[in-house]
Amino acid sequence: MNASRPAELVLASTSPYRRVLLERLGLPFRCVAPPFDEASLPREGLGPRELAETLALRKAETVRDREPAAVVIGCDQLVSFEGRVFGKPGDAATARDQLEAMSGKTHELITAMAVFASGRVVAHTDVTRLTMRRLDRRAIERYVERDRPLDCAGSYKLEQGGVALFERIASEDHTAITGLPLLALTRILAELGFQTP
Repeated sequence: MNASRPAELVLASTSPYRRVLLERLGLPFRCVAPPFDEASLPREGLGPRELAETLALRKAETVRDREPAAVVIGCDQLVSFEGRVFGKPGDAATARDQLEAMSGKTHELITAMAVFASGRVVAHTDVTRLTMRRLDRRAIERYVERDRPLDCAGSYKLEQGGVALFERIASEDHTAITGLPLLALTRILAELGFQTP
C-alpha cells in the first residue's frame, strides 16, 4: 500500500458511537452496515472473548467481501458476567434486569476489533474491568429512564450518566468502553500509511 495514498477507510458499523469516535482521528471514512446476521453464528463452545472476536471478524469480512480495496474496520462489544454474556438489552425491562444482576459486582466489558487491509487482518481486543456500586431497584429505574441505554452492551453509557453507576473502572483505553479502541486503531492505521496527528 502506498503510504502517500492509503486505501479508502470503511467502518463496518452503523453505530453512532463508533462513528463519532472514528471522526476524532480526522480521517475520511464511510460507514457500511455489515450484511451479517449475528443470530446466525453458532455460539456453542465460544467463550465471551472468542465470541466478541468472532463477531468483529465476521462483520469486517462481510464488508471486505463487498469492498475488497478498502481498509475495513469491524467491531463487536459484549459484557462477560459470571459466565453469562450480556449484549444490547433492546428494551427497558432487560436493561433493568442486567443492571440489577451486576449491582455491587465486577464484570468485564470486551471490545474486539478486526481491521482488514491488503489481504491481511489485524485483530485487537480490549478488556475493561468495571465494578458497579450497589444499586437499589429505584436507582436502576431512574438511570434507565434517564440514559435509555437500550443499544449498549451491559445497559449503561459511561460517556453519559452511566459513569455514576460505578465504583472502579480499570481500562487501558477508555475509548474502547464506548466501542472502538482508538489507541490500537491509530497504531494500526499509521502502519498502513494513514496520517493521524
